[in-house]
Amino acid sequence: MRRHFLFPCGSAQLVGTLDSAPGKVGLLIVTGGNETRSGAWAGQAQFAAQIAAAGYPVLRFDRRGCGDSEGVNEEFRSAAPDLAAAIEAFRAEAPHIARIVALGNCDAASALMLSGGAGCDGLVLSNPWTFEGDAAEEAPPEAVRSHYRNRLKDLGAIKRLLSGKVAIGPLVKSLLSATKPAPAPSTLAQDMAAGIAGFAGPVRFLIAERDRTGIAFLSAWDKADDRIRRCPNATHSFVEADARTWLLDQTLAVLGQTT
Repeated sequence: MRRHFLFPCGSAQLVGTLDSAPGKVGLLIVTGGNETRSGAWAGQAQFAAQIAAAGYPVLRFDRRGCGDSEGVNEEFRSAAPDLAAAIEAFRAEAPHIARIVALGNCDAASALMLSGGAGCDGLVLSNPWTFEGDAAEEAPPEAVRSHYRNRLKDLGAIKRLLSGKVAIGPLVKSLLSATKPAPAPSTLAQDMAAGIAGFAGPVRFLIAERDRTGIAFLSAWDKADDRIRRCPNATHSFVEADARTWLLDQTLAVLGQTT
């Protein structure tokens, strides 16, 4: 069963969509950027239906100023009131749930970290956004190195290089950038780490190995953190068929842990 409803966040009315299920652990999907609750090509709506079919209720919602919701979009650093309002609405609309796991991709993951988990019981944090200012315009050295490791496995790319079909100037510039050391963690990354330092519930970081945002997160994080899971050949939103299955399995695993 899927239904839509309104709930307040301050003076604004937000729009939520609940996929009902009997389970006592619910999944709150938090959108990143200006994305609406349905996701690109209705991907989040489809994902919610799959999670609900596995027995877990799911709430998706539009933050203030996004999609069908009222208010001003103040972006992820100011999302704590939206998260609190959505959690309250989730508990009101599905009163049988005892615990909530939140899933956020990109700056939605960052918002959850900055808010200390927003009062949730478990977190699935996908490709957290750690860029600040102009740094978002440049690929981190680790991302460049990853890109060229993949290119060296591509016979077609090697043939284009040997045949002179690849511009040498940009290639040299890119290779030089790959030799740079990893930058120091941004203030944002440090604030995110501090935000969830005391979080007691299960946490899983999901990294798409072909995503510069995810790779940048790894360069700013402790790579020995055993909560990190990597998805080979996946891009930012896990749109590949194998990646979609992987994301579903990882999310269900955290929901199962949150008892």
